[in-house]
Amino acid sequence: MQLHAIDRVSAISPEDFRKNYLIPQKPVIITELSKAWPAYEKWTWDHFTELVGKERVGVYNNIRAGANVPVNGADDYMLFGDYLDLIRKGPVELRIFLFNIFKAAPGIVKDFTFPHAYVKNVVTRFPMLFVGGAGSIAHMHYDIDLSHIFHTQFIGRKRVLLLPNNQSKLIYRMPGTVESAASFVDWHEQLDIEKFPALDYAQAYHTILEHGETLFMPSGYWHHMQYMDSGFAMSLRAVPEGVLPKLNGLYHLFALRGFNNTLIRLFPEWWYHYKRKLAHRNAQQAMQQHS
Repeated sequence: MQLHAIDRVSAISPEDFRKNYLIPQKPVIITELSKAWPAYEKWTWDHFTELVGKERVGVYNNIRAGANVPVNGADDYMLFGDYLDLIRKGPVELRIFLFNIFKAAPGIVKDFTFPHAYVKNVVTRFPMLFVGGAGSIAHMHYDIDLSHIFHTQFIGRKRVLLLPNNQSKLIYRMPGTVESAASFVDWHEQLDIEKFPALDYAQAYHTILEHGETLFMPSGYWHHMQYMDSGFAMSLRAVPEGVLPKLNGLYHLFALRGFNNTLIRLFPEWWYHYKRKLAHRNAQQAMQQHS
């Protein structure tokens, strides 16, 4: 895999952001964007426990989903406060994603600023929280709604690997899904090139995201994230401009996800193995084109 560092800027004008990153669909880290937000210092474990500790949340472990697991199916459920107590004690390979904490505590939307200056069509109704214990992993995928993402890290560090969507075949995208059949666990140390040889040809970006840093991920970008420390992040989303990107997002949200979940329900074992077989076949063809 060919690795490239993600550009870092302390601040950036909307004009430069659009010219250098939004239009060319290139990721960037804005290191100072959140520093003026009340959330930068206000959002702590204790603050969240006090606000929404009694909310019941789904938690996810590091084990890849089996044949019978629908998209986004949680591995367990617990009170948010109990979960925070657990991950604060030490490494725990459990994470929470797509937690709409703002539904339970709407007042905290005053603690940050939406990125209206940088992108159009910001989705203000669904800011989402992502929380993980040290060692927990969000396996390689791209977001099914195809939104642009502004992902701000709070507390701790997170190791990030990104790839543009045009690398899908080289990283073994499973047809009918937004997931990769390849394993990227400990990718920074070693990849299983023997089992997934096409990974050698893929072009990727990487970084370590720290407290207060905001990562811009363009629409459709693949991402694999590993929590180096217990921490949390907030994602703010924006719908891409133009009719075709919007239609593609709707297709992914409803048709693609529905198709995949239907086959998981009806033919779990066959579909589990067949989509992996197709991923390897497509990767082999893509690898031959790059040779």
